[in-house]
Amino acid sequence: MNTNTPKTIENLNQLLADATVFYQKLRHYHWNVSGPRFYQYHALFESLYDAWADAIDEIAERILQLGGVPRHTLADMLAVATISEDPEIPNGEMMLERTVADLQLLHREMCAVGNIAEAGADRVTTGLLDGLCAGIEKNLWMIGATLAA
Repeated sequence: MNTNTPKTIENLNQLLADATVFYQKLRHYHWNVSGPRFYQYHALFESLYDAWADAIDEIAERILQLGGVPRHTLADMLAVATISEDPEIPNGEMMLERTVADLQLLHREMCAVGNIAEAGADRVTTGLLDGLCAGIEKNLWMIGATLAA
């Protein structure tokens, strides 16, 4: 264990909380989207939440590999998450705009955790986060193209 491992675990747990709230928000949008682009948005939100289910699992497993305990109650995650639930049912474009804002927050958070892991020579965590960041960047590009249409 390097000296940055406790800080990496703490920050991965924060990321796990935000990713979990984001995942549920994506499901909310998938279930409640309507309007002329229903099918496109419905399918997009489903593909995003499927990908984030896998990402959440990878983050939690990395916390375990580092000797930590992943956050595991919704109450605990909601208490610390910086991503907020969305009690509204906005229109499809607003859902996408809110998704973009959350993805940007998650990207910044992953970069920060990646820097901590990199400083501790934790190449596995850095690699995990690099892959997740690449996925976010692709999603941001695709959603941006959708909103521009």
